[in-house]
Amino acid sequence: MKEITSVEQFNEIISKNEPVIVKFYATWCPDCTRMNMFIDPIIEKYNQYEWYEINRDNFPELAEKYQVLGIPSLLIYKNGEKLEHLHSANAKTPDDVTQFLDAQNI
Repeated sequence: MKEITSVEQFNEIISKNEPVIVKFYATWCPDCTRMNMFIDPIIEKYNQYEWYEINRDNFPELAEKYQVLGIPSLLIYKNGEKLEHLHSANAKTPDDVTQFLDAQNI
């Protein structure tokens, strides 16, 4: 997963014509650490998406704008629009994440 380091970079990434996934996380978050332990095979399986991550604590304005109230959260963007949002409460296991991605018709 590629790290997003600026608001400008974030806006450029989410404006792509192809869907991209952005994981909002924080370094102190135990559920984020747990997700990091199982996410790599999921990224490989769903490689039709470009995957990025952004530290919510460094960009609270983006977290607020896109209603990221819990972390980790996976958001799917295309053409600058948020299409889907897997909230933290539903992102605890590999099955949670794969079921979310399997349900997408993007």
